[in-house]
Amino acid sequence: MTRAQWVILVRLQRQPGLCQSDMASICEVEPITVARLVDRLEASGLVERRADPTDRRVHRLHLLPAAEPVLAEIARYRDQVCEELSEGLAPETWAAALDVLLNIKDKLTTDNKEKATAEGTKAHAGAGD
Repeated sequence: MTRAQWVILVRLQRQPGLCQSDMASICEVEPITVARLVDRLEASGLVERRADPTDRRVHRLHLLPAAEPVLAEIARYRDQVCEELSEGLAPETWAAALDVLLNIKDKLTTDNKEKATAEGTKAHAGAGD
């Protein structure tokens, strides 16, 4: 199983019923990439697509019971990595480091969204020339 598949499983655990386009946005990849990843997860019996009750073009993603052991393994691995990374650090130092990293991630994500919006606006404005 790939890291990208793990990300999808963990996100669905936190937010069941996401559609593929929302998942693509969260994962910062193209929708076709998520579709292929979900195809593999679906073939493995870990995820299923369900029709959206209000929009027949949309499929919502849901975990299946077979995903539980995989999610437990992911949690164990995540805990192990965090333990190794924080070894020898005071809890407040570790917490501060995580805050800084999350802040940086937030700024990068916000900057990228703002740039994409600005570029889209420029392209749309130039289309009528």
